[in-house]
Amino acid sequence: MIRVLFIARYRDPTMHRKVQWMAQAPDVTIRALYPSRWNDGLLDVAQTADREGNIERRVLPMFGSPTDPHRAFYRTLTFGMTSFRPHIIHAEEEPDSLAALQIALCRRLFASRAKLFLHTWQNLARPLSPPVQWVLGHTHSAADAIFCANREAIALLHSRGYSRPTPRIPAIGVDTDLFTPQQPNTPQRPKSDAPFTIGYVGRLVVEKGIETLIDALFRFVSIDTPRPVRLRIIGAGPEESALRRRVEEAGLAGIVEFLPPVPPAQIAQQMAKLDALVLPSRTTPVWKEQLGRVLLEAMAVGVPVIGSDSGAIPEVIGDAGLIFPEGDGAALAAAIGRLRADSVLAVELSRRGIVRAEEEYSQRTLAARTVDFYRQVFQ
Repeated sequence: MIRVLFIARYRDPTMHRKVQWMAQAPDVTIRALYPSRWNDGLLDVAQTADREGNIERRVLPMFGSPTDPHRAFYRTLTFGMTSFRPHIIHAEEEPDSLAALQIALCRRLFASRAKLFLHTWQNLARPLSPPVQWVLGHTHSAADAIFCANREAIALLHSRGYSRPTPRIPAIGVDTDLFTPQQPNTPQRPKSDAPFTIGYVGRLVVEKGIETLIDALFRFVSIDTPRPVRLRIIGAGPEESALRRRVEEAGLAGIVEFLPPVPPAQIAQQMAKLDALVLPSRTTPVWKEQLGRVLLEAMAVGVPVIGSDSGAIPEVIGDAGLIFPEGDGAALAAAIGRLRADSVLAVELSRRGIVRAEEEYSQRTLAARTVDFYRQVFQ
């Protein structure tokens, strides 16, 4: 039996689903450690310990905010390593974080024979301060493998001299038990007066490029068409006021709807009402899209997706959606227009998206790949 100490900042059942699938392996038992409290302004969750099958779930408070991936760390000295005696310590923490350093030091003191696996989303070579370089040096030396969310993250690790295994297995995929196809998968002639509804779901922040989506929508206002375009924005964030002003100034108030963030189960229901979902992310000097989980959720529901070419978006979408150059409102408008005009294309992208979400990025698939990697280590 492989004993896995699994440490992650999970906060809802859709994230925990991967661990449940992992624990179905007959040769794996898991102790999962999650933050006891999560509050990011959109979600406020208090978590409790429990046990289910081969999973013992415990919770730990943190110093600093759990939402801070780099400076927060756990209020514990041992992580329970002395009693659990793990074969594998799998911590979904960034290698340049204080939490990863803390876990690496605890492994050295209390479970020196255990393998240590970390995880990284980072796909952009940002300048690193001397203290961060020092942390990274220690965690790279300690980690027996680092799971990567995308191909660029693997390349970045290699460029920094990391030579141990770097499996491309994102920490979080899509829960296809919750996000399931809810639209007919056959071509249908749209009603002549039915709006073509596109949607954005996520944080309202500059790097998500929502202003590009609003600019693209403006291009449809003066076009005489029997099927008008509508936009539904679901989420919250510091840019909400600015986006609302932009919508008003562009004369789009009647065709753009702002909705507050909702739990995952309701997100699936809201997505099913869309004709397309758009993720128009824009690269900044310190960030580019690392996965785009909302794309996977829409694909799993059967909604065609359109994404910019920022970071990992083309890698995630593959041939199951349309890609446009980031920041290019005209190109995004053309992609929306193409999808609106071609119901056969929309159905084909819906079909491809459902298959791709399940076979490449479902929590079930990621769990199986993770357990396979565990077994390779113990061959």
